[in-house]
Amino acid sequence: MGTLSVNQNKLQKRIRRLAGEAITDFNMIENGDKVMVCLSGGKDSYTMLDVLLYLQKVAPIEFEIVAVNMDQKQPGFPEHVLPEYLRSIGVEYHIIEKDTYSVVKEKIPEGKTTCSLCSRLRRGTLYTFADQIGANKMALGHHRDDILETFFLNMFYGGTLKAMPPKLLSDDGRNVVIRPLAYCSETDIEAYAKIKEFPIIPCNLCGSQENLQRQVVKEMLQEWERKSPGRTEIMFRALQNVHPSQLADRNLFDFRSLKVDDGATPRFIDVMSL
Repeated sequence: MGTLSVNQNKLQKRIRRLAGEAITDFNMIENGDKVMVCLSGGKDSYTMLDVLLYLQKVAPIEFEIVAVNMDQKQPGFPEHVLPEYLRSIGVEYHIIEKDTYSVVKEKIPEGKTTCSLCSRLRRGTLYTFADQIGANKMALGHHRDDILETFFLNMFYGGTLKAMPPKLLSDDGRNVVIRPLAYCSETDIEAYAKIKEFPIIPCNLCGSQENLQRQVVKEMLQEWERKSPGRTEIMFRALQNVHPSQLADRNLFDFRSLKVDDGATPRFIDVMSL
């Protein structure tokens, strides 16, 4: 890759700045951390690794980075691509070989969505491997659009108001998951990946499933953004500005105990009583 143009340089600075802000806002990385960067071979995880390597050089703290890819034994998966790339940039890495592809194909009927089971199997393996190598932080490449899509998926299809938090403690308390690209847009990441010419590996396991619920939600959000530019950013800000008393979750707010405050200042003064 040659010298960046003015616009390309602005894009790079924006992604680095937003990632830095997310890491600072949620205290994602601390001095002495060992960060396991999970690489899928897609644009998001390549961008995340690239940004973290830059921040490692300029940050006022010291932390380790180790890249990890899980080879799920998908037919035709180009096993050489990631090792060659990681060696070329001098990053410590591990390749975990586990045939989750066969498990998914056996358990999920033809034509049904494989993403949920696939991600659960992958996540469990990665959690365990993070323990094995002593990584106290596990970085995933989810971005702002992923978080919003998950929010609407849960609301439309799951009946819950939840998304992907930028920082998460695993259920057993042994892993802290971080999402450094939480403030970055998919559009920026896609453009950055093209500029950097990352060797992208497509997901052949689920890439043909075009009618996924997530794809429907993605297209909805993209249409909203086309009609009202900036709406995606506003919706993401809403996830950071929650008012439990204005919703209806009785576990988050004690609606049953609400009553008139007899000591409150009256809205008017009865002049006849003076």
